[in-house]
Amino acid sequence: MMNHYITHRSIGKIICIAVTAFFSAIALSQCTVAADLASSIPQPQIVNQDSWTNVAIGGGGYVTGVYLHPQKENLIYIKTDVGGFYRWNAVEQKWIPLVDHFPLSQSNYYGGEALALDPNNPNIVYIAAGKYLWADQGTIFKSIDQGSTWKKLNLDLPMGGNQDKRWIGERLAVNPFNSNEILFGSRQSGLWKSSDAGITWSHITSFPGQPEADIGITAIAFDRNHSGLVYVNAYGDGIYESTDAGITWNRIAGSPAKTMRIAIASNRTLYVTSATSPGVRKYTNNRWSNITPPHSWKDAIAGSQIVFNGLSINPTNANDILVSSGETTSTKIYRSLDGGTTWQEQKHSINNTVPWWRSFMLTHRWVSAIEFDPKVAGRVWLTDWYGIWKTDDINASRVTWTNYEKGHEELVTFALVSPPIGIPLLSGVADVDGFSHNNGLDTFPSRSFGNSGPTFQDTFSIAYSEQAPLRMVRVGGNRWSSTYGGATSTDGGLTWKQFTSFPTEVMPMRIAVSATNPNLFIVTTSGRQALRTDNGGHSWKPVSGLPHGAEGPWNWSQPLAADKVNGNTFYYYADGKVYRSSNGGLSFETVNSSLPHDGWHLLKTVPKVAGEVWLSLNWQGFYHSTDGGATFNKIAGVERAYLFAIGQPQVQSKLAPLYLYGKIKGMGEGIFQSLDQGKTWLDIGDIQQPIGNEPNVMEASHQQYGLVFIGTNGRGIYYKKIE
Repeated sequence: MMNHYITHRSIGKIICIAVTAFFSAIALSQCTVAADLASSIPQPQIVNQDSWTNVAIGGGGYVTGVYLHPQKENLIYIKTDVGGFYRWNAVEQKWIPLVDHFPLSQSNYYGGEALALDPNNPNIVYIAAGKYLWADQGTIFKSIDQGSTWKKLNLDLPMGGNQDKRWIGERLAVNPFNSNEILFGSRQSGLWKSSDAGITWSHITSFPGQPEADIGITAIAFDRNHSGLVYVNAYGDGIYESTDAGITWNRIAGSPAKTMRIAIASNRTLYVTSATSPGVRKYTNNRWSNITPPHSWKDAIAGSQIVFNGLSINPTNANDILVSSGETTSTKIYRSLDGGTTWQEQKHSINNTVPWWRSFMLTHRWVSAIEFDPKVAGRVWLTDWYGIWKTDDINASRVTWTNYEKGHEELVTFALVSPPIGIPLLSGVADVDGFSHNNGLDTFPSRSFGNSGPTFQDTFSIAYSEQAPLRMVRVGGNRWSSTYGGATSTDGGLTWKQFTSFPTEVMPMRIAVSATNPNLFIVTTSGRQALRTDNGGHSWKPVSGLPHGAEGPWNWSQPLAADKVNGNTFYYYADGKVYRSSNGGLSFETVNSSLPHDGWHLLKTVPKVAGEVWLSLNWQGFYHSTDGGATFNKIAGVERAYLFAIGQPQVQSKLAPLYLYGKIKGMGEGIFQSLDQGKTWLDIGDIQQPIGNEPNVMEASHQQYGLVFIGTNGRGIYYKKIE
């Protein structure tokens, strides 16, 4: 695949003049600005792209484990809470996603519950996949080609890769003396064993541990130097020991109840990090010793005992130990060269490779795993809330950590927009705010929204005024403090200015901006009445005639849209009804009450066409109106309309193309394009890459034909260009 970008100022003028010729004079004032933007923003011109590709953002999601094969250099895997599993490509310095073949019906498998390597065979790897205990059951998969292909094993249990204590572990392990023996510790169903390399499994009823509900057995470690010796942590109960590879068990007296991680040195010493004091211990000769590093009270959370999590022992030196604090916003790493008798806090510096990562992301927040590289002396890997770090010299007086995020695209999206001029894509996401993708689609953004305006944990919705598309609005907030609001932009999303006011503790969910008045916009709210402003967010008034909005934030329905021509007209869908406002959103009235009800719905309008409305209702079908929602026609042959987008027409065509994630009669489930308003469909999906990790938003470019985007619930944003 080759990417070519147009960056000429003259093209920006041509685009803007064309837009202005159609729209009102309000857009004329933005032509010079748009031309300047076009001279500096890569406009994607993607040629011969046959597959879906991640928009380059750079990490952003929790990496809960890192695994290095003891026999093969640079054979490294990571697991994530919501983005699946990856393998390291040392040549290209990027992470390769390994489970993108799971379709929407298997979206639960994108949760990383556990991963285990066969220490005797570099080609064999096992994963336990399942996001949530309440979803479809998780399962274990086996690969004999380093994760290129997978075989499902016969063990289906509730798993919770995105649930409590996902940052501790590891709950899946292969016996180094017998690769046929595998142990798995579940959250709800006890300890399991396979004696035939995963073909069959049996519940180990002799295991007496009584772990906390829904956390379960969190750590299993075989001693690589003593056959038959294995330790299992039942979280909340204690550590159990077996000397016969799991047939009989004894609880180790005095073991910490809330063990985080366990590791065994080559001299048979067991090391433990714990959520209770003392935070670091070792067990040798049937005796526990407190070896917790000295630390300041300032390191503790709310004055309580600091929690230690990360733990690794140098495979070439049994007395060389690393531990890291966890469950904290600023991690400290300690090293001991004498088995924990003395410790040295590791001073460090950061080599950041992702331009938009802000300072709070560069402090190793909430570290999950830290691991010595068994094949490269001095090299250590570390994972945290946002990504993966490596140092090549842990022995330095000041250790330099570099983050490696290429290929690790693990964000949850809330919103995507592609305006007709300016930046080709803007995205609202969870936890790290959102982005103006000003460097194109294959290069990390220069900054997040918060780098050039107010910072939100989440951006829930983004919209622009159709006739002045550089005038934008976004809404979002901070879940941790229940503070919410929004911001406006006059330069297409490069910089933002916070609303002058917004009601306290009201969560804004979706926003629509008048096609002709960029200061007029409507915001739906979580569980409350919609709000309206006609002065750019300086003051707000309630909207009458609409039901209260759906509860947020984890709701991706899009019930609100502005007409793309008439600046006083807005549309809203809820519970089988379509509402319309003809007075700039002051009030709405029901114009159609004959539609089916579906909580998963999207309502969108068409550029340059007044009164044209499209509505997707998941399994209830796909609907089209040309009279402002008064009547709708159901599109024949669409058996499921899960997501859809409206794009830029082909040259010499006036019909906007439709893009659909759903199911077409006779074609099955997939991703489709229609150039004739749903009469016929072209399959543009890929069975090997179905974008199955709970896709939640779809958008198409309004700057070039055939460019379409899909946002997901943990695998970032995908794009594809159809010729």
